[in-house]
Amino acid sequence: MPQTLPETGSELPALALFTDFDGTLVEIAESPEAVHVPDDLAGQIERLTRDLDNAFAVITGREIADIDRFLSPLHLPVAGAHGSQRRRADGTMEQVDEELIHGAEEITRAIEPLAIAHPELLIEPKPGAVALHYRKAPNLADACLRALEEVLADHPQYSLVEGKMVYEARPIGFDKGGALRAFMKEEPFVGRIPIFIGDDRTDEDAFRAAQELGGVGIKLGPGETSARLRIADVASVYALMRGLGTMAHHEEPVLTDATAH
Repeated sequence: MPQTLPETGSELPALALFTDFDGTLVEIAESPEAVHVPDDLAGQIERLTRDLDNAFAVITGREIADIDRFLSPLHLPVAGAHGSQRRRADGTMEQVDEELIHGAEEITRAIEPLAIAHPELLIEPKPGAVALHYRKAPNLADACLRALEEVLADHPQYSLVEGKMVYEARPIGFDKGGALRAFMKEEPFVGRIPIFIGDDRTDEDAFRAAQELGGVGIKLGPGETSARLRIADVASVYALMRGLGTMAHHEEPVLTDATAH
């Protein structure tokens, strides 16, 4: 059934908003470096962050440094590499375990021959994780899967995660849901109702975590999901962000195109 934000004059509960980056705050691109960041996106997020009393964070498969670069000059709370690295709202960093860093480096070296043989593949190394993108060569999906499965047989501390045209070796025990739960134990998120917006399979853990904590997951686009709400596209994410900021100040009511899942 259609969902709307509360009407003017109704009490809006204190919210904590979490979003994915690729496919949610920006459109998916041919490669991680090719994403287009709208000129006004950082300004939109800065306003929303003020409206939500700083209870906004990005939870992504990318490194934290990537988010800082794309959303400069903002310096947000961010969980990177699916939660294996995390910067709290007070700016302190949770360090990635050195063993995981070395493990990811070994995995990267092991799959490099495949990428050399097929230059259209892209390896994205991260501290503690590594992604193998095949967006430019979808016919190589099975080859990428087999290569990572073989390598991970010797690295039991990692799991294989499938995303949109990408396979990723991720440390076991880290996921976006765990990152969301960690943020929710800290100021300024503690005691608020969590909302997580994402578009990919790797966001499912965060949808479930938000909903188990009394909030809601919002899935962008089609596909099976545990999220209770769904919106159409990145433009709808921007509209929802503006609406939440507006309602936080009890201004004019704003309708969203979110629909119940």
